[in-house]
Amino acid sequence: MSAAPGAARPWRSLFQVVAALAVLFALDRGADHLARRWVLADLAASAGAAAELRGAVLQAEIEKQRSLPLILAQDPDLREALAAPSPARLEALNAKLEALAQGTRTAVIYALDRTGVALAASNWRTGTSFVGSDYAFRPYFRDALREGAAEHFALGTVSNRPGLYLARRLDGRDGPAGVIVVKAEFEAVEEAWRRLPGPVLATDPRGIVTVTSVPAWHFLATRPLAGPEHEAIRESLQFGNAPLGDLRLAPLAGDATLRRLPPGARPEDSPALPVTRPVPGTGWTLTLLAPVRPVLEPARLAALLGALLLGGAMLAGMALARRRRGQLRRDLARDAARRQELEEQVSLRTAELRTANARLRAEAVERQRAEATLHGLRDELAQANRLAILGQITASVAHEINQPLAAIRTFADNALKLLGRGDAATAGRAVETIAGLTGRIGTITEGLRGFARKGGGESEPVALRAAIEGALLLVGHRLRQHGVAVEVAVEGEPRLRAERVRLEQVLVNLVQNAIEALQGRADGRIRISAAAGPEGGATLRVADNGPGLAPVVRRSLFMPFTTTKSAGLGLGLVICRDIVADLGGTLEAPERPEGLEGAEFVMTFGKAL
Repeated sequence: MSAAPGAARPWRSLFQVVAALAVLFALDRGADHLARRWVLADLAASAGAAAELRGAVLQAEIEKQRSLPLILAQDPDLREALAAPSPARLEALNAKLEALAQGTRTAVIYALDRTGVALAASNWRTGTSFVGSDYAFRPYFRDALREGAAEHFALGTVSNRPGLYLARRLDGRDGPAGVIVVKAEFEAVEEAWRRLPGPVLATDPRGIVTVTSVPAWHFLATRPLAGPEHEAIRESLQFGNAPLGDLRLAPLAGDATLRRLPPGARPEDSPALPVTRPVPGTGWTLTLLAPVRPVLEPARLAALLGALLLGGAMLAGMALARRRRGQLRRDLARDAARRQELEEQVSLRTAELRTANARLRAEAVERQRAEATLHGLRDELAQANRLAILGQITASVAHEINQPLAAIRTFADNALKLLGRGDAATAGRAVETIAGLTGRIGTITEGLRGFARKGGGESEPVALRAAIEGALLLVGHRLRQHGVAVEVAVEGEPRLRAERVRLEQVLVNLVQNAIEALQGRADGRIRISAAAGPEGGATLRVADNGPGLAPVVRRSLFMPFTTTKSAGLGLGLVICRDIVADLGGTLEAPERPEGLEGAEFVMTFGKAL
């Protein structure tokens, strides 16, 4: 009977060892599972953002090339060369296309006649020149003739290089005159992709790889191609003699979300997590194969170490509890230590949260400072525009002041002579005239000083008539110098709550633009009109009888750095529109009614004083 307890101890110890190993194994598996799920979720999010970025690079390259056929379709030299080809015209067109392709970094640009024969090409000097080649069999030629524009990805029959062909029809008097084609190649995009982690491939709607960072994957199919479909693609020569092999990505055994990469990819890229995104405007799909091993292996190792540490701690705790069973004091001391550790962790986390909160507040302050700087720069730009206008109208203001100064000198001399003769009454009238002329000079200089002041003052009730007169006072000499007549028509007495200096700045800008448009015209005239709006607002118009605004100029009229002047910066109208917007209004240049010449700018304010 006494041997039973001793015989039971080895079995109890063996059971404890087996239980400890089972706990360690369970902890290892659980930690591995959690680490895998967390790493893959984080990788999917980061890979999605990376795929968006790579897709944006590809889309930007395509959009950059799409504008060329549209612009070239309006080129008069190209239209003349296709309508009436001659050696001189075609030679000039070859040189022009060559310079344009080099400047825009386009693979090749070529012009086809209505039969599909290339009459001119940017590569006309090379051994692979397209000139004389017949491209009537190409879908982009047929589709462009029928629809007006077409896009087609294919392998070049002459250059043997893949690219996206962008075609647009040119219409002549007797129907289609030909087609202009721009070929965009993506070697630069693929090279940029190669420098980033993870293979990338773009596929067309049929699943055929068009652009990829892995050269061996070009023209492989990511889905099975049925026999007729496969033969039709081969016969179209869209991809030359490419076999259209299989590039299906096989799921990884044990995890259907991962893929084992086929030959051509780097060994360290497999296995990978596929992330797909559409390429807007193309019908293509971009797939990024994010490598799993570089992020999963460290996480799994960390999870294993954590499981081992946790298991070891559990075993140590069990051993300690077995050895020190009944020692309540030490247990309480250990519990107190654990509580202290927890409190320290809470304190540490609280400190981290405070730091993060402080960082967010600092970023908010920095953003407010940047916005204030932006507003300051806008004010400085408006002030610079105002000072530039003052420089232009200096002669006008000097002339306005010189006239009363000369008159003051004459009346002063006469007053002295009259006083010498004892004619005090006549001398007094001369002095009164001098005082009036002095007041006029003061009005001119006060207007000039007020116009030069920096904006940002308080808004006040401003009569539109007074603002118009103040602006005309500053540019009066230029108007007379160029022989431009001004008509002012103000209905009633409309008023606005605004900064008068900024409103005058807009008027001076518009009047000076009108003067420049009327240079060389004998009957030049400007009409400035103002009226109260139907719902309490106000409308201010500045119109001239100059050459007007061409449609292409009107479309980009208020875009920064767009100007038709040889010495202009293209910022005047942009500043004017910003000032009017700050005053609660809009500035537009509507098309003039049929029969009216010149240009017209309209300021509309929603609420008058």
